[in-house]
Amino acid sequence: MKKILTLLLFFFIGFHGFAQSNDFLLLKRGSNQKSQIRYYVGEEITYKSKKIGFFVTDVITGFEDDFIYLRENIISPEDILEIDIRRKDKRNGRLTALNSLVLGAGVILISVEVINSLYQTGSVDVDDGVGLTSAILVGTGLAMLPLRYKTFKLKGNNRIQIVLMRMD
Repeated sequence: MKKILTLLLFFFIGFHGFAQSNDFLLLKRGSNQKSQIRYYVGEEITYKSKKIGFFVTDVITGFEDDFIYLRENIISPEDILEIDIRRKDKRNGRLTALNSLVLGAGVILISVEVINSLYQTGSVDVDDGVGLTSAILVGTGLAMLPLRYKTFKLKGNNRIQIVLMRMD
């Protein structure tokens, strides 16, 4: 039994010795951990730099102390003006789900009322309250469409930081 436990111990120590690093780019907005966004090696990043006045999409290949190595570029975090976070921010998923819920509720409400009136009377009669509620739900859903976290701008409390987690 002691031999098996010793073998398992060496096995787990060996795995930790060959563990890969998890270097990442950290976008911080204040001290709240929920508003932090991480970009790892192999992920796609869309950014606007001081040298280029438009957004560029590239894949991260590695990190150094002061540089981000991309597939077609090398950039310093100080050179980045904005990062497009539409697909990366978790809060956008929640906003999209809430938006879909409100729009879907409005469409389903008016659809059920139309089907119900067709079944009962044979003609399309929509109750004023149901029509108003459905219109409010659809209008709220359409008004919420532009509410998204689009870009991370490097200003105020916002910081871009390279975190190197190497086991040397």
